[in-house]
Amino acid sequence: MTQKSDGMSYAPQGKPSPVVKPGEFTFAAAHLDHGHIYGQCNGLLEAGADLKWVYDPDPKKVEAFVAKYPQAKPARSLDEILADGAVQLVAAAAVPCDRGPLGCRIMTAGKDYFTDKTPFTSLDQLDAAKAVVARTGKKYAVYFSERLHVESAMFATELVAGGAIGKVVQVLGLGPHRIGNPAGRPAWFFEKAKYGGILCDIGSHQFEQFLTFTGATDATVTQAAVGNFNNPATPELEDFGEASLLGDNGTSNYIRVDWLNPAGLSTWGDGRMVILGTKGYIELRKYCDVGRDKTGDHVYIVDEKGEQHLEVAGKVGFKFFGQLILDCLNRTEHAMTQAHAFKAAELCLRAQAAARRITP
Repeated sequence: MTQKSDGMSYAPQGKPSPVVKPGEFTFAAAHLDHGHIYGQCNGLLEAGADLKWVYDPDPKKVEAFVAKYPQAKPARSLDEILADGAVQLVAAAAVPCDRGPLGCRIMTAGKDYFTDKTPFTSLDQLDAAKAVVARTGKKYAVYFSERLHVESAMFATELVAGGAIGKVVQVLGLGPHRIGNPAGRPAWFFEKAKYGGILCDIGSHQFEQFLTFTGATDATVTQAAVGNFNNPATPELEDFGEASLLGDNGTSNYIRVDWLNPAGLSTWGDGRMVILGTKGYIELRKYCDVGRDKTGDHVYIVDEKGEQHLEVAGKVGFKFFGQLILDCLNRTEHAMTQAHAFKAAELCLRAQAAARRITP
């Protein structure tokens, strides 16, 4: 899984594990502003879905996408996709501030929507999406890739659900990211009104995982802070963020996210997570394990039986992603209900709004 990149082109790819028959589920891709769209499409294709259309105002983005997925027909506009009755879902990775309004437009047209995280940049956008979901019955699905498309995180989900470490007490989530060459980043990446703030953006992963692993359905933000420590040329960029939560079931959470991942590491982000339970704990090393090798994606579990090291590659497989997304869209909602996705979005927005600004 490791690769020398800044994360904009990170696109997990796994083994096919169809949950639908050929021709049973058709989707389109639109607004290719973030490279996560490739991971989103990979997961849907592995689940057996058919990719029919692609649209973006930038012909170069469309050209690159079609080179990867030649079955996708370039659309002249988003309206052309929305007018196609065969399309059941539109996957998109638009500029963050545009994701909420885009989803409302797509659901109003009778399609389910699958967006990259963060799904919203304001609570008003969240409220608007809730209203459209209630009115149309359509799904607003979110690509929380740091759990749904990472083998170790999905394995940990199973371990926790199975009671391997008892009752979860606290979750510690660390999400460092590599900023890479700033010149290679799009302009919106440095404009807070467009990316939403660091807790809203990359912090959304950690908030979703807190809800999943603890079983909390809501939480109070007890403290939050953001700052710009190493990028003075782009003052609107927050390169550091932290927050603490207290769940409605008594569990707690601390997250730290940043754009300070050192360039010397082999991965775009040395993400770590520790899940503390009453009978043990689990540590996830998702993308890099500097203590052992450079492959990352390991699960460490320490329980009443003693310390264990579990290699994940080949043990679980990416098949979970296809089942999660398509089962969810078929209303079985095995992995993530609509309420869960919206609550994760709400928590990151509330933390962002409450964050005090640190002045280095």
